[in-house]
Amino acid sequence: MIERLGARADGVAHRGGRAVYVPYALPGETALIEGEGSRACLAGIETPSPDRVAPFCPYFGRCGGCLTQHMAWPLYAGWKRAILIDALGQAGLDAPVEALVDAHGAGRRRITLHARFEGGTPRVGYMRVRSHELIEIAFCPIAEPALKEAPRTALALAEPLAAARKPLDIQLTATGTGLDIDLRGHGELGERERQALIDVAGRHDLARLSLHGDVLVERRAPLLRIGKAQLSLAPGGFLQATQAGEEALASIVVAACQRAKRVADLFAGCGPFALRLAERAEVHAVDGDARSLAALDKAARQTPGLRRVATEARDLFRRPLLASELERFDALVVDPPRAGAEAQARQLAAARIPVVVSVSCDAGTFVRDAAILVAGGYRVERVTPVDQFKHSPHLEIVGVFRRELRPPRRR
Repeated sequence: MIERLGARADGVAHRGGRAVYVPYALPGETALIEGEGSRACLAGIETPSPDRVAPFCPYFGRCGGCLTQHMAWPLYAGWKRAILIDALGQAGLDAPVEALVDAHGAGRRRITLHARFEGGTPRVGYMRVRSHELIEIAFCPIAEPALKEAPRTALALAEPLAAARKPLDIQLTATGTGLDIDLRGHGELGERERQALIDVAGRHDLARLSLHGDVLVERRAPLLRIGKAQLSLAPGGFLQATQAGEEALASIVVAACQRAKRVADLFAGCGPFALRLAERAEVHAVDGDARSLAALDKAARQTPGLRRVATEARDLFRRPLLASELERFDALVVDPPRAGAEAQARQLAAARIPVVVSVSCDAGTFVRDAAILVAGGYRVERVTPVDQFKHSPHLEIVGVFRRELRPPRRR
């Protein structure tokens, strides 16, 4: 009998007193499993769960991109929200957790396909779950419609590079002016290969084609709408997975900072929060990626009606903003990579900023940094799980923290 779901969406049973993890099995099911040890394969289902639904993708179960297409929404949403609740509980944090926000929208606007070569012939697709085996795909149904031809385009780009037989990662982003593609893994190109790739970009009407972030050809600037601003994305720059996800996160961030006149946006990237915050407040945007900051700065300067947006290129892992530098801000937003922002959180705990909004894509590092803020005198006002990585265990989180200001001592 499958008892519950694990953090990676595996069904969990017990055999001989030990937990066994069974991919694609659901709680309450009587399942036939194969394999020894802590991991098993699902061989059959004798009693299916009423929460089991038919997957919509023909590659589900082989491709490692999606793990939960067999779950009905109520089970799925409860499981994903519980990931955050469990992480907060383990850290000893008492925080109100809101309902899961479905932020899939039109689908993923950025995907990364892998190209591998067998006998000089390229194959393109995703990796099998927990494997280095490539699963070829003709389309990805969780991607935006603009990416429906992504595998065919990726294959055309891999063909001129077949002689090197180097594994390639091909990042494709749907923008308002066409596809923006960054190739990774090949290394330096010869002139013949470079020209062949430029020709492919023309035949497939790509907006831009880059190699490890260095532009090979830009036929049109890859443009994105962020609030009132129009931004030309930096090659290979960070972008939220879905448009709906970005908007859901930004709405929470902007609402939490609505009374602030001066806001710091740390790990700001290309400015999905900064450009919206600047409609009401002055913003100081900090990030380690100078090219993303340059794109943000250009968009801010070209958008009428925004307040001042200052940018600062700085490695916040090695040089977090100090408590003394933070005192001039009324609110602060921090959106670090998966590793979190522990060093910066410690400086925030020593500062007296009225409101801090923490955005994270990892529950473990989110609660670690949240615990530092709470120990420093912040109160968790609310935490919202945002599901822009639908059908996967990945979760976006927004926490709003208010400073508990102590009244001055009477003399």
